[in-house]
Amino acid sequence: MHWKVGKDQKVGIIGLGGLGHMGVKFAAALGAHVVMITTSPEKGKDAMHLGANEVLISKDEEQMKANIGSFDFLLNTVPVKHDLNPYIPLLKVGKTMVVLGATPVDLHTMGIIFGRKNIAGSLIGGLKETQEMLDFCAEHNIVSDIEMIKMEDINGAWDRVIKGDVKYRFVIDMKDF
Repeated sequence: MHWKVGKDQKVGIIGLGGLGHMGVKFAAALGAHVVMITTSPEKGKDAMHLGANEVLISKDEEQMKANIGSFDFLLNTVPVKHDLNPYIPLLKVGKTMVVLGATPVDLHTMGIIFGRKNIAGSLIGGLKETQEMLDFCAEHNIVSDIEMIKMEDINGAWDRVIKGDVKYRFVIDMKDF
């Protein structure tokens, strides 16, 4: 909402995990043309089921070149150290990439300077913004895709987190705790 994502905008969601899958759902509900940007064709298929309009495989140099200067907004949800530089050229002049992952990144400033591009971060809103988000979710039937696990399965769940084998969040069932 802060970046006024909406209709007639091309929005890229970088990374399809716990945050990325929600980013796809939010951008689609806001009426944007949603592009899942991923290294994995399999995750691209999942993104289409979540509401993405198309998929951009970031390892494919031709696809990346074809999308230079075409995005109004990028939401980077990658939770591990990675290189931001390949994504900056995708932005239109004066547009923004918001980084949600609290990890070290590699960044060369020339990509930002030429094209007056912005990189911003976001953690969480206050009570008012949180309530607005919850109301928006209720209005558009947006929920997180989760997998419920029992407390005794937490070590196996952690192993799956490390392997990247979670769609898209684990929730621990505390009823028997």
